[in-house]
Amino acid sequence: MSKTNYAGLTVMGEESIMSKKEHGTSATPVQANLRWKCDNKTADRICNFNRHFAEHSGYFRGTEFLKETYSASPENPVKFYDSNTGKLLYTAPVGRSWDKFVRESESHGWPSFRDQETNWENVRILPGGEAVSVDGTHLGHNLPDGKGNRHCINLVSVAAQPPQE
Repeated sequence: MSKTNYAGLTVMGEESIMSKKEHGTSATPVQANLRWKCDNKTADRICNFNRHFAEHSGYFRGTEFLKETYSASPENPVKFYDSNTGKLLYTAPVGRSWDKFVRESESHGWPSFRDQETNWENVRILPGGEAVSVDGTHLGHNLPDGKGNRHCINLVSVAAQPPQE
């Protein structure tokens, strides 16, 4: 039996978000030049043609992610954008240090975000725990623990370049 509601700030979504579109579950493929040297082929498969699987555990350690974000802090957070649409999905760290964000992510194998780091305007949790963007990008899963909701998110799903200002 799948869970249909989660505590905290969770905004639930309908299964229809992940209906077939022009490019799998999304209207567009992933951006051509993802950040942190994430692999586009892996990103497109995970984001658009997948509902249950993930990049391998620890994938983010094999990218430029930790090297390029080492100076992040609550005052200088990292923004994570949908690899398909470029919409802001997560900002971290919020309410904790960058070191604590990285330690938790390394402990679980995927970047791990908390409710306060989630942009609920663009993120939904489906019954069963799948984390998705409002535009149909598969992000990962919500795996609550003793501290609350914990979104284990594929780095390839949130590696879009920041929007041009």
